[in-house]
Amino acid sequence: MIGKSIPRINGRAKVTGAAPFTVDVKLPGMLYARLLRSPLPHARVMSIDIGAAERHPGVRAIHVINDVVGRAVETTGQNTPAGTSGRRVLYVGDPIAAVAAVTPEAAQAAVDLIKVDYQPLAFVVDLEDARKPDAPRVFTHPVHGESFAGGNPAGAALPQQGNVLGPNKSGSRGDAAAGFADADVVVEHEFRTQVQTHCCLEPHGLVADWRKDGLTVHMSTQFTAGIRAELAAAFGLPLSRVRVIVDAMGGGFGSKSSAGNYARAAVTLSRQANAPVRLVLDRHEEQIDSGNRPATVQRLRVGARRNGTLTAIAIDTYGTSGVGLGAGIGNFAQAIYDCANFELLQSDVFINAGPGCAMRAPGNVPGAFALEQTIDELAEKLGMDPLTLRERIDLSAVRREERRIGAARFGWNRRRAPGSDSGPIKRGLGMAQSLWGANVRTNSACEVRIFRDGSVEVLSSVQDIGTGIGTVLAQVVAEELGLRPEDITVRIGDTEYPAGPPSYGSLTTASITPPARNAAYQVLRKLIEIVAPSIAAAAGNLVARAGRISTADNSRSIGFREAAAQLPTDQIGVVASRSDDYAGFARKMGDMASAQNALGGVQFAEVAVDTETGIVRVERVVAVQDCGRPMNPLQIESQVQGGILQGISYALFEERILDRHTGHMLNANLEQYKILRSRETPAIEVHLLENYQGMSATDAYGIAEPSNIATAPAIANAVYNAIGVRLRQLPMSPAAVLAALGRIPQRSGPT
Repeated sequence: MIGKSIPRINGRAKVTGAAPFTVDVKLPGMLYARLLRSPLPHARVMSIDIGAAERHPGVRAIHVINDVVGRAVETTGQNTPAGTSGRRVLYVGDPIAAVAAVTPEAAQAAVDLIKVDYQPLAFVVDLEDARKPDAPRVFTHPVHGESFAGGNPAGAALPQQGNVLGPNKSGSRGDAAAGFADADVVVEHEFRTQVQTHCCLEPHGLVADWRKDGLTVHMSTQFTAGIRAELAAAFGLPLSRVRVIVDAMGGGFGSKSSAGNYARAAVTLSRQANAPVRLVLDRHEEQIDSGNRPATVQRLRVGARRNGTLTAIAIDTYGTSGVGLGAGIGNFAQAIYDCANFELLQSDVFINAGPGCAMRAPGNVPGAFALEQTIDELAEKLGMDPLTLRERIDLSAVRREERRIGAARFGWNRRRAPGSDSGPIKRGLGMAQSLWGANVRTNSACEVRIFRDGSVEVLSSVQDIGTGIGTVLAQVVAEELGLRPEDITVRIGDTEYPAGPPSYGSLTTASITPPARNAAYQVLRKLIEIVAPSIAAAAGNLVARAGRISTADNSRSIGFREAAAQLPTDQIGVVASRSDDYAGFARKMGDMASAQNALGGVQFAEVAVDTETGIVRVERVVAVQDCGRPMNPLQIESQVQGGILQGISYALFEERILDRHTGHMLNANLEQYKILRSRETPAIEVHLLENYQGMSATDAYGIAEPSNIATAPAIANAVYNAIGVRLRQLPMSPAAVLAALGRIPQRSGPT
């Protein structure tokens, strides 16, 4: 069953509308909640009058929000969190209060009746303006916390000047100055990437049900066990009294990894009203306050000898995650190519905008856009083909094979000099590479049960966010028990089951399939011990295959259902976990990432650029992706295709636009905020490279994030090959293309 393209077990339910999403949950007596959000980008809340709202018919609870979940933590001299008194709102959409009522209309009407007296404060929503010494301060006191994308260790203090936190210098090595002195060729440029919002098809939402015996939350989340821990800590409950459930999900991409203000507000309202409360964000709220990929400005300098050897890489980058942290560029540049001298400076810039959060390969996506274009330009200066240069500087044998396969499948030998086509429509070819850590969460558990009637269950709180992990679990257990995937009942997405890993970081399959296999193996051993005497065979000589338990030579056997009927109890089960780092798996994965052997891939893109309109059309993408042992090739290809489509959308269309005068997002919808549609979808060819590293019971690894990293730079390199002019700013919109060609004025940087 492993390695076969099994249709996903909930596919029919999803396409027929039978699969229940969080927004479909309706509990008896359920109330509906709406949030009051700040209309100002920066203000002090002087007073809040909820009297009229409380008197509105149908209102059952009102909660004034005081916490600052999702923001960088600002501290006063007494180390007291700002906002506990004299609270400030820091961006348009900052939640202030929540109302629960018997209908959505009543809840919204009550929200509209809340009177807030604001003292407007100076604000800044432009990344460049925020860096100026006289810029309005987003935080009036020092900011403390961990800048995860910059790699800052928790608790380590970073310098702060105005709205700029940093630079963080971790990740540097060698002597960059000496490396540049030794270089024959140096390439240096500035690159800019924009804010990208997650645009989850299913909005963020939950139904919170507070009862005397505990809290149950139905939530669209990427980490049921993590949400349980957060809510238990926030409300002083033991873990055993908090239950989190998610069935089908309509996307997350990193934004649904933790509980935020909206989740805490819903729980608080449910506790106050003694009734279930449904709180679901609308599309406008999704765009302004559900997280985003931070914008970056990267200054890259790369030095090399005539033979292509890299002598130094220096990157000075700053970015904005709004009022949050984590606007760094990940580890792409410091890990993918062989270079002894590497200097990295990363800074967060605060602006009055909603906090960013992790989004599909955080950091590495904007980092690859800049570095992969710089490597291509370096190859041109050295008179080398881009593939030839990468052969010399990339130590990964896996990516070497991916380049060979991809170049042959794509027809790289068709590539001509930049701008060779005559006429207004010019075509070009480009390529780029990806790198992502082979991540694993060792705190992962799974239970497998065999019932007396021969039915089998696999249980874990791991959630299926659309990647198909439920189908993979059915395949793994079926393989071990000698059954078919359709014989396995999969129960996941519920913290009543053994704690599973999160669904982010491309770590889910690598984390949960080994304990699933181990649990299936151990429960099968129990069953074999019971039935071995009935067929006069030694237990150690029995195997499960093709729906039977038989001797190795197949001379004696018993059907699986007949064997299960001999159980002395209604069921037997085993919980297996990998809470310890057995065989040094996690440590070895970390070592491998630094040794150029982490997950990766190579993408080739073919584009057509209309030099009269500036429209870029991606016509074809060939992606070669390494994946460890492929559990289900059909689902893997789906993930790679999804990563490519999201990467094209990032490269050509998506951009958050903030009004500098009001702080409001001008395209907070899916009409003016442009995303890839079916008409812009190119032909996509996916080729899988099986890369077994022998470090777990299944040899499975993630794939969703590395497939997103190489897309934008591959397109950018193809656009350059088409028109002979580089675009170093995203998105590569028609206006940006025409500006690069000198036909309209160059626009300013991203906001």
